[in-house]
Amino acid sequence: MEILPQLILNSIIAGAIYSLIALGFNLIYGATKFFNLAHGVLAAVGGYAVFYFSKTLGLDIYLSVIIGVILAGLIGYGLDKLIYLPLRRKKASGLILLVASLGAFTAIQAIIAILFTSQFQTLSQGVGAQKIYEIGGPSTLFGAGVITQTQLIILFSGLAIMAGLVLLLKFTMFGKAVKAISDDEEAAKIVGINTNKIISKIFFIGSAIAGFAGILVGFDTGIEPTMGMGLLLKGVIASIIGGVGNIYGGVLGAFLLGFVENFGIWKISGEWKDAIAFGVLILFLLFRPHGIFKK
Repeated sequence: MEILPQLILNSIIAGAIYSLIALGFNLIYGATKFFNLAHGVLAAVGGYAVFYFSKTLGLDIYLSVIIGVILAGLIGYGLDKLIYLPLRRKKASGLILLVASLGAFTAIQAIIAILFTSQFQTLSQGVGAQKIYEIGGPSTLFGAGVITQTQLIILFSGLAIMAGLVLLLKFTMFGKAVKAISDDEEAAKIVGINTNKIISKIFFIGSAIAGFAGILVGFDTGIEPTMGMGLLLKGVIASIIGGVGNIYGGVLGAFLLGFVENFGIWKISGEWKDAIAFGVLILFLLFRPHGIFKK
């Protein structure tokens, strides 16, 4: 039982990472009604932006993080303006938009690999990720677990961003416009909402969150050009489990997935983690396809 505290901590950290991806993904899906697969690669964009500006150009690490978040948001904004918006104007189906997003994902991932090679990189130098905190102790019933400073930042960042999104959607005119578009885009146009402008802003916010998630993962474990696909899959699974398009559902689904994954490999090999995640997804698709919460 001594491993139990560490399993709980690992589950919480995994859930926090998945929730950051799910938050941005759900925000975009709620307004556009299509699975934006390019969302995952924007996490890699954020991570590699920090790597380039901090380690290659020598800029301040915190300034590099801000630049990385903004750059990821701008690329997401650009994808909407250059690809998705023209397709929406042509009344393209969700399948066509999905294929277009897959093409964008592949292209951006290839560009990252060309510019930075496929070599694994780390971002942790100078941020204090080496600081480790022990929770519990030998005198406690189940022993102790350890957590790094970066992992604490990941946890609190996920909760803070969720709270910020809830406040933004509930108490601002922008949030009311987002809700109106999510409910019925045509009706929103009729009452005078510039839906294309609002959706572009949604892409910026959602993509910036994904970029921030990639930066935090880079500080915690490292970055590589293909990191976006794994994060995307876990974020999408968390979104479906919690309820696609639902902010609260995405976060709940992310933490549920984190716990199921980590406790599922308690007695077996860690290589089964992805299989467990997809097994949970299949169960939800079969028996509760709308997720824990409805949109």
